[in-house]
This record gives sequence, C-alpha cells and structure tokens, in this order.
Amino acid sequence: MSQAAQKTTPLYEEHVRRGAKIISFGGWLMPVQYTSIVEEHHAVRNNVGIFDISHMGQLLVSGPAARGWLNTMLTNNINKLEVGQGQYTFFLNEGGGIIDDLIVYQIEEQKFLLVVNAARTDEDFAWLERYRPKDVDLKNRSANFGGVAVQGPRMPELFRALFGENVNLPTRNHIVDLPFDGTSVSVARTGYTGEDGVEVFFRASDAAKFWNLVLERGARFGVKPCGLGARDTLRLEMCYPLNGSDLSADHNPIEAGLGFFVDLEKPNFTGREKLLETKANSARERLIAFKMNGKGPPPRPHYSLLNNGTRVGEISSGTLSPSLNIGIGMGYVSSASAKIGTPLEVEIRGQKFPATIEKKPLYKKQS
Repeated sequence: MSQAAQKTTPLYEEHVRRGAKIISFGGWLMPVQYTSIVEEHHAVRNNVGIFDISHMGQLLVSGPAARGWLNTMLTNNINKLEVGQGQYTFFLNEGGGIIDDLIVYQIEEQKFLLVVNAARTDEDFAWLERYRPKDVDLKNRSANFGGVAVQGPRMPELFRALFGENVNLPTRNHIVDLPFDGTSVSVARTGYTGEDGVEVFFRASDAAKFWNLVLERGARFGVKPCGLGARDTLRLEMCYPLNGSDLSADHNPIEAGLGFFVDLEKPNFTGREKLLETKANSARERLIAFKMNGKGPPPRPHYSLLNNGTRVGEISSGTLSPSLNIGIGMGYVSSASAKIGTPLEVEIRGQKFPATIEKKPLYKKQS
C-alpha cells in the first residue's frame, strides 16, 4: 500500500512533530512508539499515558426502534443499559464467528454510540446497514471525530487538572459529556490497559488542542505519549483479546472465554443457535494464556503450541512482557489441553521452549 493510500488520524501531525516512529496499522499511519515501548508501558503502569485512538470507528444508531433492533445484532443485552452506560459486546456472523468486538454506549434515550475496531469500521457499517430497518437511523461519524485513551493510576489527578477539581469522574463503563475549553467532549471510564483510565471522544477539529493540553497539564504527573507497541504489551498482560489476532470469524466468544458478554437468555440475536450448540457440546478449542518458563526468544503469533510433542494449537498473540520480564502470549489449543497448569512447548525456529498455561490475567497489580 502506498503512503498516499494510508489513512491518518487528526493527530498525525502531532505524532510526527513529537518524533514518533510511524508504522502502517490496518490501513492507518499510527505511532508505534515515541521513546521506547518498555518506557511507555511502565509510564502507564506507574503514572499515566495518552494514546491516540482516533482510528477506532464511531457509529451512531438512533430512533424509536434502535434499542430493540440493536439487541438482535449484539450478543450482550442492551436492555440492561441506561443513558450514560456502556457495555462490551460482539457482532457475530450466522455461524457464531466474531465479526468484531466493540463497546456500545447509550448516550440518549433513543441513541447509541458504537466504538468499533479501526480495521472493521466499514465492514461493521455495511453489515448493520444490510439489516437496518427503515425506522432506525445509522451514521458513521468516524471521519469527523477523534479520540484518546488516558490510562494509568494518576489519571484521576490528570482528569481534575483538565476538567476542574469539582467535576466528578464517570464511574466504570459510564460516559458523560463535559465542557472543555469552549467545546464539549465525551468522557468514558473505559480502557484497554488494565489500569484506571478514560477514553475521550471529541470533534476532529479539537483533537490537537486536547492532546497538547493533556501533555502540558499532565507533565507533573509523569504523562507520556504512547504508541501501539505499549498498547499491545499492556493489553496482552491483561489477556484482553485483539480483533484479527485473538478474535476472528473462525472462533466464537465461548471458545474465546468471553461467554460472560453473551446473553443466551435473549430470544434472538445473530449467531445464537451456534453458541447454544457450542455450549451443549462444549468448545472444540479454547483461548488460553501462557507464560514461558525462563528466558528464550519471545513468543510470536502463529508459532505452534505442543503438548508432549504433539501440536495442540498455535499462538494468536505473543510478546516479551515488560512488567513480568518474561515471554507471554495467548493462543487457541484443543480443549483437552486447555487446563490451567498444563505444560506446553512453543516451537520457535525448529527449537522447543517450555511454557505453562496460566490463569488470566497474566499481570496482577500489586496492592
């Protein structure tokens, strides 16, 4: 793909100006790191970091029939939402395979904001459009809006420095609109790092102003701009799945260990029959988390996972964990080999390195 064909976020110029290393990610030019992945990772675990998430898709669904219809398209039950609340959920195909994982927020009585994965935005929109009834309005506002994730234990202090001492942080998985420097932004208490954090959505024209103010006012809290590299190591330590790697049309949420976000009591949603079947017959494969036993090359996607010399699956995500200082990963293995504590071997360039299936998450915060 030529540089010209790549999409850029409203913060692209800021990334370049601050010397970020830029890579192509799902058709977008995005910062992979500013200083080093390890430094940015530790900034988020210990202080606070800011990520550009403007490449994520933002879809709006509204109208009197919006809730009822969306509930047939999503796995979680949005009847449980009130205005200002959000939930994690999935779009599934007819065979129960995952099209996308997303967060849906109810932002008004008859209006919902869907924050979807960057590489899936157009596909998700087309899929919804195909099934949309006439009395439901569907808009893709992605091109006109941006977003950032502000994550880390010092986020509450930075939030007050941005919005004022008397402004309350939204509670977990809630979203509020707040005035900010002559404009309005939406602040959601969500994130993808395992730390306390918020995701803030704003008009694309306000992106640079918000980004720079966070870095300016957050300097005393040790804020660092962070790239996709640290976002990946942080989420993998928490065993948060990545769409296109750990989640795909080849697997359903039950196999991925995410059945909690599926309401099988709901009478009709796309993919439900297949999920009931999986539940009844138990899953063929399971998404497990593992740690390498000792030093060695870092595990990478598509490396084979063996049990007693027999191939039982493959890695979907793998890295060297900055917090644990050891190789970690996730992968699908046959259900018979998926028990916590099971010894595995990772095949790396013809050599076998020992690993063990661990309980999720792999990283647990020291209290």
